[in-house]
Amino acid sequence: MLIPIKITEKAQSEIKDIIANKNIPTDYALRVGVKGGGCGGMSFLLGFDRPKDGDQQFEVAGIPVLIEKKHYMFLMGMQVDFFEGDEARGFTFVNPDIPKRHDIER
Repeated sequence: MLIPIKITEKAQSEIKDIIANKNIPTDYALRVGVKGGGCGGMSFLLGFDRPKDGDQQFEVAGIPVLIEKKHYMFLMGMQVDFFEGDEARGFTFVNPDIPKRHDIER
């Protein structure tokens, strides 16, 4: 099965640091998912969890990844990145296959 997401090197490094520094158990994996939203659309989720029935399991750059089968189609082509700026830091989700709003309006 095709791995639906990409994790940038910067995000990989941050995830590996979290695993090491927060003592994430070895039987846990990075869970990537979506949560349906109202007006704002979908929210994307990251966390650590044990595999459950119905999960798709992958490995990305040595990081075990879990995705619920029902979320697979919403995450196809998604790129997980990590942003660190002067006033904010955190993980971001970008789908390079979806045009940005300003690209559509032209």
